Amino acid sequence: MSAPSTPSTSKEKATRDSFGEAIRDLGKEFSKIVVLDADLSVSTKSILFAKEFPERFFQMGIAESNMIGTAAGLSFTGLIPFCCSFGAFVAGRYETIRVSVGYSKANVKIIGTHSGLGIGDDGYTQMGLEDINVLRGIPGMILINPSDDATTRAAVRFAVTHEGPVYLRLTRQKLPSLHQITDFQCGRGIILKEGKDLALIGTGSTVIECLKASQTLSKLNPWVIDIHTIKPIDRALIKTLARNCKHIITAEDHNVVGGLGTAVSEVLAEEGWAGKLVRLGVQDTYGESGAPDELYEKYGFSANKITQKVMSLVG
Repeated sequence: MSAPSTPSTSKEKATRDSFGEAIRDLGKEFSKIVVLDADLSVSTKSILFAKEFPERFFQMGIAESNMIGTAAGLSFTGLIPFCCSFGAFVAGRYETIRVSVGYSKANVKIIGTHSGLGIGDDGYTQMGLEDINVLRGIPGMILINPSDDATTRAAVRFAVTHEGPVYLRLTRQKLPSLHQITDFQCGRGIILKEGKDLALIGTGSTVIECLKASQTLSKLNPWVIDIHTIKPIDRALIKTLARNCKHIITAEDHNVVGGLGTAVSEVLAEEGWAGKLVRLGVQDTYGESGAPDELYEKYGFSANKITQKVMSLVG
């Protein structure tokens, strides 16, 4: 369990941009990194690596399954492949990921950008709202959903050095800087604020929403938690919250079925927790085109909606 972090809300950047810069920089340090993209390199920001290392970049076209299978093959030659696309598209190639990457224990890193409602005007066909629940069940797959520039860069470095499959979930919209991280640990959540008997747990783009809500709810003194690694989940931290809290709220830009809230609820159920858990997110439906802030409000996990839900629970 990480010690409380001192949050800073400056320097907004989309985590896809942080990935592009990080993988380009790490390419200089790790000569075995190769990057594959499915005709979206400008959007996924893998273009930054392509410009620096054109001989180590492979444009696979609109053929995600082929990209994933090729990445698996490259990994068995000792290379470290990163294959990039929108989260909705890459998770849609589940059968290839399951066999070529998961079952084969291939050292492949899957990058899914444009996650959730936060992509905005592009609309529901391109919104990755089921990618976590699709990939979480693959044995050995690590799922990381970073909340800002620092956690993204740390997660990319972890992915390079970790032997095994990793799914990294990234945003199109810009997010404020929340962390100054030097000790990123896969599977360990970050305590942004310690509290009393209420906890707000976010992941990725919803961490800032939880932090904003906590400021409005300051009299209730809620915990604020950043769960950047959804698998493996930080069981120790969730157990700590269970011992201290009567109410736990999870917020995610993802379908509530099989996502962050489900992962947290599994731990709480196994611990026999007697408190109240509320899972905020996309309630088993599809998204729509619109501004990210407006969509977060409409679908019920903006800072304002988190605050309203808490007040309806505690009065």
